[in-house]
Amino acid sequence: MNYTIVEESINQLQTHGEIPIRFEVQSIFEIEGDDPETAMLVEKRLAHPLIKDYDIDAGEGPVGWSKRWDISNWGLLAAYANGKRVGGCVLAFDTCGVHKLEGRDDMVALWDLRIHPDYRGMGIGSLLFEAAIAWTRARNCKELKIETQNINVPACRFYERQGCRLAEINRYAYENCPDEIELIWRFAL
Repeated sequence: MNYTIVEESINQLQTHGEIPIRFEVQSIFEIEGDDPETAMLVEKRLAHPLIKDYDIDAGEGPVGWSKRWDISNWGLLAAYANGKRVGGCVLAFDTCGVHKLEGRDDMVALWDLRIHPDYRGMGIGSLLFEAAIAWTRARNCKELKIETQNINVPACRFYERQGCRLAEINRYAYENCPDEIELIWRFAL
């Protein structure tokens, strides 16, 4: 199958949000240790899998982002398979009030990466990640920052395979989801 990655207007967030982000959680990473350099991510299978969908939380979906932040510096990369939109990623850059950017203008946050469930595992995520690196380099940035959670084992493995390093473990990042642990990955350019 032929896949194409194109940059689109950030005003296409509604179309981006039509790609489902939900996934089935079959296992989680239990984190042994607090130092990201030495912590062990130990996979534990769940007795009862669950469905996670980040878009169902109020204000968390792509359409709500422009109401919370000035997204004029953000990027949207879309993935197409034979002309059909099958995924994409959103990149946050140089935006006041986005704490993930740490007030830096030399870093990009990979804000959202989603692939349609029918197309997952086909290499589209890697193509989007490569395009995200190119987008970040084009802005003369030194680093790409990515947030995942210990309940998203496939995403953690994906970013590790892309060459990202685990940089932060935040056990109490999610007030509304106290059983989830925030994991921050970084890719140095």
